[in-house]
Amino acid sequence: MQKIRKIRLIFIASLIIVFYLSVVPASNIPNFAMLSYISDKAVHAVIYSYLAIMGLISKYKLSEFTMIICIFCFGLIIEIIHIFHPYRFFEYFDLLANLIGVTIALLIFRLKNKTSY
Repeated sequence: MQKIRKIRLIFIASLIIVFYLSVVPASNIPNFAMLSYISDKAVHAVIYSYLAIMGLISKYKLSEFTMIICIFCFGLIIEIIHIFHPYRFFEYFDLLANLIGVTIALLIFRLKNKTSY
């Protein structure tokens, strides 16, 4: 049970860090400006895949699908905040990259759990 608490703590800390980095001006993040459009979307996919895996292994009393929807909605809320943010922009392709990330995480999680029985 102690291991699950640590995983949950890491998951919550990760959500806070992602939220913070998503709302500060991009110029405050070192090397952010160097990212190309494609690598920015790849970063979105990797980050949301990581968040989804952490959420899934945190063993909250949610179905896998509900956890994935919650993490995707977390990204959606951040994108909506970007509409009102003076230094950030709402991007549909960020949402698509987030969706790809959480979908990949769900597939990996299900494949791993299927083979571990």
